[in-house]
Amino acid sequence: MSMHKKSANSSGLVYSTEHGRTCPKCEKPLTQCSCGQKKAAPKGDSIVRVSRETKGRKGSGVTLITGLPLAEPELAALAKQLKQRCGSGGTVKNGIIEVQGDQREVVLAELIRLGFQAKKGGG
Repeated sequence: MSMHKKSANSSGLVYSTEHGRTCPKCEKPLTQCSCGQKKAAPKGDSIVRVSRETKGRKGSGVTLITGLPLAEPELAALAKQLKQRCGSGGTVKNGIIEVQGDQREVVLAELIRLGFQAKKGGG
C-alpha cells in the first residue's frame, strides 16, 4: 500500500464559496489568475463569413459568423452586440458566433460598419 504525499503548495482547491472558481495552477480566483492561460486569437484569412444553417436544428435556422480574428472575451462582446442589433438570442461556440434566425443581412451590414472584411458564405 503506497501513500502519496500531497505537497504543501497543492491543496487541490477547485471551487471556493468565497471566490468562486479557482485556477488549478496558482490557486487564485480565475478573475485574478496570472498563469498565462489566455488563448491567442485564431489565425485565418481575415475574411469574416456570414452564413445560414438549419442542419441539426429541426428546421430552425441560425446565422453563423465564422473567421473572426478575435480572442474569446472580444468574441463574446461582439456576439452580445450583434444579438442586440438583431433583437434575437444566440451563443458563441468554438470561435463561431450563432445568432438565432436568418439575420444575414443585418449581421453583414453591422460587421462591415464595425470595420471587418465580411462577406456572405455558403449557399
